[in-house]
Amino acid sequence: MSSAIALGPGVSAGFTGRYDGGVSAPPFDTLNLGTGVPDDPAAVAENRRIAGARLGFDPERVVWMAQVHGADVAVADRPGVVGRVDAVVTTRTDLVLATLAADCLPILAADPEAGVIGAAHSGRLGTLRGVAAALVKGMADQGADPGRIRVALGPAICGSCYEVPAEMRDQVARTTPEGAGTTAEGTPSVDLRAAVTAQLRAAGVGHVTSDDRCTLETPDLFSHRRGAPTGRLAGFVWRS
Repeated sequence: MSSAIALGPGVSAGFTGRYDGGVSAPPFDTLNLGTGVPDDPAAVAENRRIAGARLGFDPERVVWMAQVHGADVAVADRPGVVGRVDAVVTTRTDLVLATLAADCLPILAADPEAGVIGAAHSGRLGTLRGVAAALVKGMADQGADPGRIRVALGPAICGSCYEVPAEMRDQVARTTPEGAGTTAEGTPSVDLRAAVTAQLRAAGVGHVTSDDRCTLETPDLFSHRRGAPTGRLAGFVWRS
């Protein structure tokens, strides 16, 4: 499991790995944190406890999203499921924000000076719909300054592996040209990380770091494209 990292003063973040403890049986082995797959709910609950203990927060503090590949943003004021959204922000010091993925791009963000944190899930549709920019706006609405926001992008399928039909790549190219790519085999692809980074820069974010591991190429991470059904890794951000 990635250890907790500092996402600015007083803010911690981290991404989980597939085999970092956990009790889920195949094909969700072992640290599946998603409830949207047909895993044993008791196993998922235990996995969430394990993840919180290893990263250093109480799992009862976590805010989860019912992710739907959109660009809606929720403001969280309590733990639990915040709704059918793909971005969430809060100013609360006692909440941990979570985002789930298994090829899509997890986004964690913070403006430590304003005391605002955020998390988002950006797959192909979410990227087309601008969820990263929506997250920045949602944080700004709570008092954040985009120029101070620090973002950590998590593991995702890379542009060399994410093969899509040409019309899908062209659709991305019309809104975010940086996201239109070619796979290692020369076929059309979408580069989620490049697209989202460009969207964040356009929204005024000046500090973006990235875990460049490809979920499809890394057995220690969940990948829907490599082998569905499968589990979900998580990104977490919280004020420490």
